[in-house]
Amino acid sequence: MNINYDWYKIFCCVAEHENITLASEKLFISQPAVSQSISRLEETVGCELFIRTPKGVKLTSEGRVLYQYAAAGIAAFSEGEHRLTAMLRLDIGEIRIGASDMTLEFCLLPYLEEFHKKYPNINIAITNNPTPQTLELLQQGKIDFAAVSGPLSAPELDVFPVRQIKDIFIRGDKMQIAEENKVFDLKDHLILLESNTSTRHFLDNEFRKRGFAATPKFELATSSQIVSFAARNMGIGCVAADFAQTAITNGEVYEIKVSDPLPPRQIYVAKGTDLHSRAADELLNMIICNN
Repeated sequence: MNINYDWYKIFCCVAEHENITLASEKLFISQPAVSQSISRLEETVGCELFIRTPKGVKLTSEGRVLYQYAAAGIAAFSEGEHRLTAMLRLDIGEIRIGASDMTLEFCLLPYLEEFHKKYPNINIAITNNPTPQTLELLQQGKIDFAAVSGPLSAPELDVFPVRQIKDIFIRGDKMQIAEENKVFDLKDHLILLESNTSTRHFLDNEFRKRGFAATPKFELATSSQIVSFAARNMGIGCVAADFAQTAITNGEVYEIKVSDPLPPRQIYVAKGTDLHSRAADELLNMIICNN
């Protein structure tokens, strides 16, 4: 059946008021237009839907069956329109983000705080994984965007640099290190991130440029663990400077100055080609436009 949605709206309104005149006033259309719509609907479905009475109209048995489903359908459409409007106004919604502990704390967190103040009813789900796994989730469409550390090679994604970071070497107070060092001089004492991270890929590449392959004393899951191990004199940690700054300020660890420092690298925001929610686009624009 090719039935106009408006016919169902008019039909339900007449059924609820049991009066064509009242329905026309409620719908802000003329009484003849209401009557004509009911007639067309009855003609299309092949039966009478109303019984005319001295006071108005009443549903027939067939009309009651149709009303049960038509009213539910209109209510569902109305709820859908309401929720869509709420999403467009950012009154409701969800954002799915992939990030590492470093990119979350030193890149995303200030923007998430600002966004939450403006749009407190938006739910935000953050998946914490190393960069390779995070990019895989993005390519699979399981997250809206990712905040990852470089170096980054992902030509199929839209990538925006948002913050520069610098990796440094740190030691505890009992770790004896010569005043003049090259990175090579530290190679037997290193505490590094696990090998499946973009940071470790970057470091391994830099170490190869300096003539050695890293065989770390400890491989750890997070940068905060590296700071803790270095503070306990268990080796020389290599972390982004931001992660070590509080511990350096508090005298828990000390930066080791090297004559051939590691080059700076970037934190990026990456998004795929899939459509995102209005909420995700708003947060993305907030991050990108402020960098």
